[in-house]
Amino acid sequence: MGGVIPKQVATIHAVDGVTFNIELGETFGLVGESGCGKTTLARVVLRLIPPTGGEVRYRGRELFKLGQREMRRLRLEMAMVFQNPYGSLNPRMTIADSVGEPLDIHSLAKGAEKEKRIMELVEKVGLAPFHIYRYPHEFSGGQKQRIGIARALAGNPKLLVADEPVSSLDVSVRAQILNLLNDLQEEFGFTYLYISHDLSTVKHMCDRVAVMYLGKIAELGSVQDVYNSPLHPYTKALMSAIPIPGRRRKDRAILKGTVPTPIDPPPGCRFNPRCQFSEPMCTKENPALIEVEKGHFVACHQKK
Repeated sequence: MGGVIPKQVATIHAVDGVTFNIELGETFGLVGESGCGKTTLARVVLRLIPPTGGEVRYRGRELFKLGQREMRRLRLEMAMVFQNPYGSLNPRMTIADSVGEPLDIHSLAKGAEKEKRIMELVEKVGLAPFHIYRYPHEFSGGQKQRIGIARALAGNPKLLVADEPVSSLDVSVRAQILNLLNDLQEEFGFTYLYISHDLSTVKHMCDRVAVMYLGKIAELGSVQDVYNSPLHPYTKALMSAIPIPGRRRKDRAILKGTVPTPIDPPPGCRFNPRCQFSEPMCTKENPALIEVEKGHFVACHQKK
């Protein structure tokens, strides 16, 4: 939008033609550079922001066609753990108020029953019951993220979207939060959509992974296939950037240039300006995501 009288001056396709499915009980990873559309995709999946097209199906139901009342009931089955634990909690609300808010909204518990439920939730994530009477500023970043997880658990969800849940935390705390998420999945059978730019945590957490670049999926497959046998040049560059003892700099695939702007993406394959294998076809035609091996998909003209 621009000018004195608002008008549309540009269109950004933050997510463009992305298709994938998540199996019940699995952890599906979404990885890519900052700005590639991961968080936008997650918010669209949960219908937190309105889509301009496409569809999201949850257990056979098209979410974008549901009315507000139906969607409100369905939200009990879906929850999100946000990236920034410092900004996702209201500083004026006690932990009891924050964790108990979903219980109030959906009329799940009141009075003593509600307080008991809140204490159970904070204990489940590794905090003490008396913590519920404190305010967010009295907790560390890792503790705040535990509170965010407790709030996400309040409605007994089946799908949890974890949007870079450890990126803003100290390295020493990250493993604790990841192990907590794994333990909760084993106990409750959650399905996770795990979003991160940290390749090591994706490998640790996920069963399958999709690699995004500038709003599109470049490669998709099991963690073993994508990490051990990457097919897309962008994925290969990402994997070569993972620190490995003994790996020399000359053995790494160094990407040249910067990520193009989503306001004016390059024609054809969006990775072609930075790809050392780019051919004339790559600048004209957008490659489709095709299955090269069983369960292993890639969007690259070189792999046809």
